[in-house]
Amino acid sequence: MISSVAEMYGIHPQTLRLYEREGLLKPSRTEGNTRLYTEEDLQRLEFILNLARDLGVNIAGIAIILQMRERMEDMNRHMQEFVRFVQEEVAYRASHAQADPRQGAIIPLRKPGIDLPARDKRK
Repeated sequence: MISSVAEMYGIHPQTLRLYEREGLLKPSRTEGNTRLYTEEDLQRLEFILNLARDLGVNIAGIAIILQMRERMEDMNRHMQEFVRFVQEEVAYRASHAQADPRQGAIIPLRKPGIDLPARDKRK
């Protein structure tokens, strides 16, 4: 609850309400409209308080930092998915390459030899 969290972190409940109004925190609510903070909310609050208290970042700066942090986490998640996909694709192609090595190549292999384009004899 808001009073417990405010006391725990030594801040005024209005500060928590401000952070919520600004979209920095999004606690869930009960049917009676009481705010409930999850462990994830508390970790986010600690990060916000670190930025505000220790680094002197204002609310607009905190919002930008949080957005950038979320984007970086999304990009990291996408990159991990891509790496996993490439690993699976390489493993699949390697397992099917025994019959014909060209079938397992990531880059299509052509038969040895150089195909030169026809040259235009006009100069």
